[in-house]
Amino acid sequence: MRGCASSCCRNTCRERNLNTRPAAALDPTPPALRIGPITLDAPVLMAPLAGWTDAPFRRLVRAFGTPLAVTEMILAQPGLWGSRKTSHRLDLDGEPGARSLQIAGADPEAMAESARLAVDLGADIIDINMGCPAKKVARRAAGSALLSDERLVGRIVRSVVRAVRAPVTLKIRTGPSPDNRNAASIARIARDEGIQMLVIHGRTRACRFNGSAEHGTLRGVVEAVPDLPVIANGDISSVAEALGIIAETGASGVMIGRAALGRPWLPGQIAARLSGRRPPAAPRGEALVECIAGHLGALHRFYGPEQGARIARKHWGWYAERHRPARSAELKKAFNVLTCPQRQIDLVRTAFAPSTTEESVAA
Repeated sequence: MRGCASSCCRNTCRERNLNTRPAAALDPTPPALRIGPITLDAPVLMAPLAGWTDAPFRRLVRAFGTPLAVTEMILAQPGLWGSRKTSHRLDLDGEPGARSLQIAGADPEAMAESARLAVDLGADIIDINMGCPAKKVARRAAGSALLSDERLVGRIVRSVVRAVRAPVTLKIRTGPSPDNRNAASIARIARDEGIQMLVIHGRTRACRFNGSAEHGTLRGVVEAVPDLPVIANGDISSVAEALGIIAETGASGVMIGRAALGRPWLPGQIAARLSGRRPPAAPRGEALVECIAGHLGALHRFYGPEQGARIARKHWGWYAERHRPARSAELKKAFNVLTCPQRQIDLVRTAFAPSTTEESVAA
């Protein structure tokens, strides 16, 4: 582990204890989540993941019961929005319910213009990214790099909120570094400028994805802005963990990230539990085959045969690792040489045939 590993892991043991507490002892049922005029039946969101949460994936998680799925991050450079790559990211067609589009940038005016255009394209919610730790984003002084400049944070939020009638939300980290966890201060600024919901990933910018998410910091933020919905994000990979984090921190809900890759039904399971219903079982047998084949087929149609077949490979990797772990290396190797969409689907049906006895490692 590199960088600030020791500081970022300081709370690892405490967090691990939190995440493994028995679910029976944790029975919070948060109320429906309100984001301005929009109400979600359950306080569960699918995180914006660059390169992953495209339109086909968002439609899939929504079909499994996820109340809201945020688009991939889109840079606030409207002049480039006509590119093929960005136009795919801006595609909100066919997505049921409220639609949230995430923008990122460091210029308040460009962010405001981008928000207006996003609403014109069908976005019901504008989400501001101040949580991405990627170097290519930080070089633009955007994403989590903004957490070091609280005045600029306020200017950006103010510009976006004033530019649109749609509710504006904000995604941040706990701070720039373990020595400067300023999420509570950022939260107050965001609330005062009109943000309707705050999502906090439980790591600092310097920690990137190292160590465990330090959800303990989140309680202080919840207490600092009791009138603002605060959503927990990071290292939430089961219904029990979602329940535990809400009970421990007082968060209004959860946002699920990488744990949903290869398990697009997970956010819906958590949403069901937080709505007081029994979570539906993960698909098995023929239902799992149809889920995977349907997802990859949607990618082929959305991007076209050639690009869709390439993009399908990374999603296949997650399905193989989670549900055929003993054969995952073999299956990924076989899949990655296929360029024909139909042959990819054929391999799905062969590898995940109901007669296969190997069990998933993650339901």
